[in-house]
Formats: sequence, C-alpha cells, structure tokens
Amino acid sequence: MTTPQPAVPIPSATIIIGRESAPNFEVFMVVRHHQIDFASGALVFPGGKSNPGDEVPEIRQYCTGADDIDDSELALRVAAIRETYEESGILLARQKKDGTIVPGARLKALKKYRQELVSETINMLDFLKAESLILAVDSLTLFAHWITPEPMPKRFDTHFYLAEAPLDHLGQHDGSESVDSLWISPQQALVDNEAGTHTIIFPTRMNIEKLGRSATLAEAIATAKNSRVITVQPWIETRESGAYLCIPKEADYGLTEESLDKIMAQQKGLIP
Repeated sequence: MTTPQPAVPIPSATIIIGRESAPNFEVFMVVRHHQIDFASGALVFPGGKSNPGDEVPEIRQYCTGADDIDDSELALRVAAIRETYEESGILLARQKKDGTIVPGARLKALKKYRQELVSETINMLDFLKAESLILAVDSLTLFAHWITPEPMPKRFDTHFYLAEAPLDHLGQHDGSESVDSLWISPQQALVDNEAGTHTIIFPTRMNIEKLGRSATLAEAIATAKNSRVITVQPWIETRESGAYLCIPKEADYGLTEESLDKIMAQQKGLIP
C-alpha cells in the first residue's frame, strides 16, 4: 500500500495593511464568505494565491523598487498587491506620470478593474498599461512566512507582507469572496476572537499577536525590516494530554504550542 503524498502548497501572498490611529494603530481585515473553501467565515487579511499573470517578465517594468528582487519574490509581491486591491479596493500603485500614489479620487474611477481582475478578463500587466500605473512593490515589508501543515488536503505557502495604506484609500470588501470588512486594532481583534465575536484562524491570530507588540504601525514596519523571517510550518504532536499544534521557537511568536482542542473551539471547526 502506497502512502499518499502531501498536497503541494499553493504560492500565496497576503498584505497586513495598516494605518496609524489612536490609541492603537489599525489593520484592514475582511470576513470571508461562508462558501469559500478555505477559512470560510473567518476574519482575515486580504490576500490569495498567485496566478500566471503575476509572473509575466514584462511586469517588472511596471514596478518600483524591484531591481534587487528575484522573479519569484516579485511575483508574490505583485500577487499580494493585486489580491489586496481585489478584496479591499486599496491599491498600492503609483501614477507613472509623476510617481505619486494613486489618489482616492482616481481610485474610484478605477473601480471596474477590481471585478475584471477577479474574473481574469484582464491581467495585472494590462491594467497597469491601460491606466499608466506602476506597482509600489517597494512599499511592502516581509513580515512572516507560513506553510500549511502536511496532513491538510489543501495547503498554502503564504508570504505575509506589511504595508501602510494610502491616507485616502478607505478600504471596502468586494461583496463576493468577502462579505464584511473593518479597520481594527490588533488588540481589539484578539479580544473579539476570544469573545467569539469574530473567528480568527491560528496563523492569522499568531501574526496579529506579534504585530500587537508594536505601539505604532511605523514601529511594526521598522521591527519587521530588522527581523529575520523564519518559515513556519506547524506540525501536530500527540501526547497523553491530547494533540498539540506546534511551531518553531525561533519564529519568535512567544507561543510554541497550543492544544488542538482549544484551537478548534476558538475557530468553530475551521482547520488551521
């Protein structure tokens, strides 16, 4: 009898997009539609899997700060910006004519492209060409890297980036993949998860907790720039007291293990 091979992780990217606020900075999060096959109903950061349009070589000419980034990393950053735009309406792109971030007034005029990108009737490169835009890939700071555990039937190889939202990009869920959205402080997100107001899956919760160590978004970004990102691929250990989900200590999340029963209870049946 042959042993089934683990599912191959799907390259994916997420942006933790924030804004300064008092008393705590806030991040933009969306509530996944209940019919989505991964993390349905959960409060998550905008993001998703990379697609072939993110990988075309010519797109490098439409990115700022890409000179020292290899092709695979660039494709992930393009995917992160595209997915964030599709799911939140926040666009990390500059106008080619003057190098300024797309202003909120123009962002409204670009709204039709969100659905066209989702349906893949247009790809990112053609969108950028049509509107004379350049992706601000240099505005992204790598924050974390998580890979879904091997036993899971669907796995993701996800890079989490951290970025500041343009001041006049307010954010709005797409109404299809996500059914609600909000700006929320890391501290409040954790309180809501504990109270059952929102469901947050394990990787998202761990990254929110790490993010919440910083008092401001600027501090969080500076800390991420000066920190080594350790890949986290959780594993399950079965002990006399039950099953535990474990992550490496060197990843610096503070927590290194948690009862699988507790995780499942908090996630209302969602699998990390």
